[in-house]
Amino acid sequence: MVLPDPRQYDAFARAYEEHAADAPYNAHYDRPSTLRLLGEVAGRRVFDAACGPGHYLASLLEMGAHVRACDASPAMVELAQARAGDDVDVRVASLDDPLDWLADGSFDVVLCALAYHYLNDRRAFLAEARRILRPGGALVISTHHPASDWVRLGGSYFAEEPLTETWTKGWEITAWRLPLTTLTEEFADEGYVIERLVEPRPEPSMAAVAPDTFEWLNMAPGFIQFRLRVDRPA
Repeated sequence: MVLPDPRQYDAFARAYEEHAADAPYNAHYDRPSTLRLLGEVAGRRVFDAACGPGHYLASLLEMGAHVRACDASPAMVELAQARAGDDVDVRVASLDDPLDWLADGSFDVVLCALAYHYLNDRRAFLAEARRILRPGGALVISTHHPASDWVRLGGSYFAEEPLTETWTKGWEITAWRLPLTTLTEEFADEGYVIERLVEPRPEPSMAAVAPDTFEWLNMAPGFIQFRLRVDRPA
């Protein structure tokens, strides 16, 4: 079994940064919807977990949040740091490992955008996110929609397995496919309740950039997003 490699984006980090800046699924779908799900973040402490090249991080700073961030890919961290500036703490760290450099109850919000499906120890991350969140804090996750994975990959909807795909740009990516029950049971077991579950619709701006994708995502979900509230302390 080939598991997702935390550094699998290293080989094409710069190309991905340029791609994600205006790609339909990123700039016109997940990013705006996920940022809305965060709610008001001005003056709040936000941890961007698996920040990639820093597109969400830059938006958080523009929204007035106090942000720290990490990514398992050194190449991604370099790009995110350049985008955020030297005053922002962006570290090389995998979400499969303890976040022991972050204090208990030190954040109002933890964001994990389009990275949860790469984690090999999701429960460990959920426990660490709960630890670093203040009472009443929120964890916002966006990930692959299980139904979308099933339509695209076939096989059993209930399969829980890592699969490797080659994207249209030739990038080879390994990610976990998981049924919705597994996702929600993991959240509950690790002390969260779901405040909101969102199946996003594409932004109107996508119609001009990628009309076929815009039409498809208005008929079928691609990603799913959760706003989770800490239900019990670590």
